[in-house]
This record gives sequence, C-alpha cells and structure tokens, in this order.
Amino acid sequence: LHILHISTAREVDLFDNSKPLEDKRITAEACIHHLWFSDADYAEKGMFIKWNPAVKTAADRAEILAGVLDDRIDVIATDHAPHTLGEKDNPYTKAPSGGPLVQHALPALLEMHLQGKISLEKIVEKTSHAVAACFEIEDRGYIREGYWADLVMVDLEDTWSVSKDNILYKCGWSPFEGQEFSSKVLSTWVNGHRVYDNGQIDDSQNGKRMLFNR
Repeated sequence: LHILHISTAREVDLFDNSKPLEDKRITAEACIHHLWFSDADYAEKGMFIKWNPAVKTAADRAEILAGVLDDRIDVIATDHAPHTLGEKDNPYTKAPSGGPLVQHALPALLEMHLQGKISLEKIVEKTSHAVAACFEIEDRGYIREGYWADLVMVDLEDTWSVSKDNILYKCGWSPFEGQEFSSKVLSTWVNGHRVYDNGQIDDSQNGKRMLFNR
C-alpha cells in the first residue's frame, strides 16, 4: 500500500522507519508543495497554491520534512498537475486543485539544501534511489553500468528568479513565480539522450516504457 501526498504532522506519525524500504508493506510519499509552502502563503498566492490535500501549517511542513529525513516518508514526488492559467485564475472555491511543479521541483529542493534543511544525498535518495526501490523499477534510479542514463546537471551557484519568460510549462504559469533560487538545472538526460540544455528542450527522442515490478 502506497500512501500519497502526506500533508499533516499527524499523518507522518502513522508511518514507521524501523524497516528498510524494501521490506515495508506500507510506504509514504511527500510532495514538493507540502515541503515548501505553508498556509501563511495563501494571502499572497491564493488559488495558485490550492492542492488536494491542501497546504497546511508551518508546523505540519516541518514534520513532513522530519519524516523525509528520518525515513518515515519514503519518496518525494511532484504531483504535477498543469492546469491552465484560465482554469486556475478563478475564485478559490471554483479553481481546480493542483499545479505545475516538474520544472521547479529540483531547484526548490536544492534551495532547501542550501538553507541547511536537507542534504544532497537525501535529495538523491528520495527522488531517485528510493523511488526505484519502492516500485522495483528496472534499470532506473542509479548511475550504474547497464542502467538507463536518466541524469541531471546542476549549478549550485547560479542565482535566478522564476518569471513568465523562463517558465517552460505549456500552461504558462508556476506557483513559484517571483521566487529566487540559488541553484539552476543546466542539462537533463533521459534514456541517455540530452533532452534539456540551458533553456532549450529537445523533443526529437521518444520516451521508453518503464517497467514496474512492485
């Protein structure tokens, strides 16, 4: 049983870290937005940070991070849901839940690293190694001979701000708009092919079916 989108401290306390991931029968996932935003951000962001489940308090956010660090929470995900700006820019009760997060997930985690909240090793573990282990994904999640080369190159000292000019989502907006990040993704490889490089996307290569054994 895999439990998605942990959003409260009470939920985190329901999970166990006494067993290695491979032996767990129940696993848990946290999302980028629940690790970054809190209810204090609603005044500025409003419906643009409306998710299901909702973003909660700073205390809940802190406990979710604690659960990631001590392995009660097994993986980090994005819950990427790129609703259009027209769909999202409505009164809160009428706007759909969810938002685009793939582009800014890693910069957000790297910012948390630079703030001293999480190690680089833990970021790699929770976004790559543990994901492959949790779902027994064949030949993914590690830099190993014979594995597919799904890689990212980052610069930890390249400050930039999220703006409409550098948002790559087709939906045209981001809940991180206006946020300054200290790290930047330079290049991304999928299946050994460089598909992103310094703001340019190469979509000439087809994806490959991922094999899940769990």
